[in-house]
Amino acid sequence: MTGRPSEYSQEVVSIICERLADGESLRTICADDDMPAKSSVFKWLTLHKEFADQYARAREAQADTLFDEILSIADDGTNDTYVDENGNTRTDQEVIARSRLRVDSRKWMAGKLRPKVYGDKLELAGDAANPLHVVTKIERVIVRPDDTNA
Repeated sequence: MTGRPSEYSQEVVSIICERLADGESLRTICADDDMPAKSSVFKWLTLHKEFADQYARAREAQADTLFDEILSIADDGTNDTYVDENGNTRTDQEVIARSRLRVDSRKWMAGKLRPKVYGDKLELAGDAANPLHVVTKIERVIVRPDDTNA
């Protein structure tokens, strides 16, 4: 029995990135006995630029996978209806609600992982009479050597 890997290895990080791109969460991946702890992965991300770059690409690919899953969930009506004890076809509202939650969760995640592609688009409008102004306020605190809190 070898235990969890804690030493950086391109083989392990490639597996992590491939599984991320396939839609798995880092939490699920790191729960496997043959995978490193999440803390090791986060440490590696700060220490190894090539891993950080590979990880970022995997997260972008994960957004695309989530988008594909959204279509599959939305198109799958397998359990949307059932036949009740009187032989009537009924809509299973619990199944519909669960599917909606699954779609909404994936939409949110995809939007966070690839905001330029899947994020909400903000449309701002203004005209000559009512132009839109964006103001950014930056506060600066100056501490002088003679300022003391005694």
